Amino acid sequence: MPAVKELEIPDVVARAAPAGGNVAAVEADDSEELHGDKMVLNMGPSHPSTHGVLRVVLELDGEVITKATPEVGYLHRGDEKIAENMTYTQFIPYTDRLDYLAPLANNVAYVLAVEKLLGIPDKLPLRCQYIRVICCELARISSHLLGVGCFAMDVGAMTVFLHTFTEREKIYNLCESLTGARFTTNYTRIGGLSRDLPPGWTDQCRQFCREVVVEIDEVETLLTRNRIWVDRTRNVGVISRADAIDYALTGPNLRGCGVDYDVRKAHPYLVYDRLQFEVPVGSMGDCYDRYLVRMEEMRQSVRLVQQCLDALPGGPINVNDGKIVLPPKEKVLTSMEELIHQFMLVTQGVNAPPGEVYFSAENPKGELGFYIHSRGGGTPYRLKIRAPSFVNLSILSHLLPGHMVSDVVSILGSFDFVMGECDR
Repeated sequence: MPAVKELEIPDVVARAAPAGGNVAAVEADDSEELHGDKMVLNMGPSHPSTHGVLRVVLELDGEVITKATPEVGYLHRGDEKIAENMTYTQFIPYTDRLDYLAPLANNVAYVLAVEKLLGIPDKLPLRCQYIRVICCELARISSHLLGVGCFAMDVGAMTVFLHTFTEREKIYNLCESLTGARFTTNYTRIGGLSRDLPPGWTDQCRQFCREVVVEIDEVETLLTRNRIWVDRTRNVGVISRADAIDYALTGPNLRGCGVDYDVRKAHPYLVYDRLQFEVPVGSMGDCYDRYLVRMEEMRQSVRLVQQCLDALPGGPINVNDGKIVLPPKEKVLTSMEELIHQFMLVTQGVNAPPGEVYFSAENPKGELGFYIHSRGGGTPYRLKIRAPSFVNLSILSHLLPGHMVSDVVSILGSFDFVMGECDR
């Protein structure tokens, strides 16, 4: 896959931070170069740059970080335990609250895991699969718009935030007309979707695709060669390819380090193997590369949405199985068999076979995975969520030492994490 093009910006002063972000003089706590007492600084959990209730305990020698300890768990809600006491369908709304910046993508990833357990991925109608891909890519654009906008605002570029949030509002309008909600969508269902596309929705989506690419270009005009932006992001928060793999980073944070890995390419699901798109890859692994990767990913997502709209077939949106999908309401009111199916599905859930499955999808933050251990029946015996934000934050204790306090704001912004899924 083609790499993200490195821009040649003259007279850019590079920060002296080697791969991994550690400075040799700071790694040794007993170094003679360190003078005076060290100070402990709490960044978060109520700090605007931590993007939620993340607490990072920083040990400082002057302005230089000598030790960093991320503290998570302030938003813990026990979603994994809650799933053990709910039917598979009842847990779908809880996935909205994981990465609440991309709820449609969370819905799809979880439902695909349950469908893998049921053994029905090959039975999904094509129309359903194409609509799910559209939902996932709109969620990716929405999440990256917020990530880039907040990242820019963290380092002082307020105008970019206004541009990106204007486009996100258009996506929320599309979500509202499609699902009935703007934020917590709860649109996907086991075996299909809750409803089909409303009239005129595809035309609205095409219009959005035409408009958002203009704004993406505008954001790049404001940032990519901006001297302040470049100084705050280039050679800051450098992660080597080896460290990115060792710490199991995924998503743009991994690809920014030069690792060409995308779940949609490596393990295709839905109809991604039928679509044409490229995976942007960085080279330096710094904050600037992570920004470039997300900008190009938005363009590729627009390309995917347009292909899906062009190839969108007709037909049903749900599998033809009354023991998995709720029957039409008119049949429930007129047929005893459909009434029984609805009663069983609502009260007991789908009858899943015993077994263990793991399914992962390429979410905006990285690889979102669901492990389900079933002992039969309508509820999971055990459900484990691989939250990409939680895994990505694990590298902070290795990355931050050697940087300045001001660099922490840039590094956290470039990671684009969300605490809703980290403290799942």
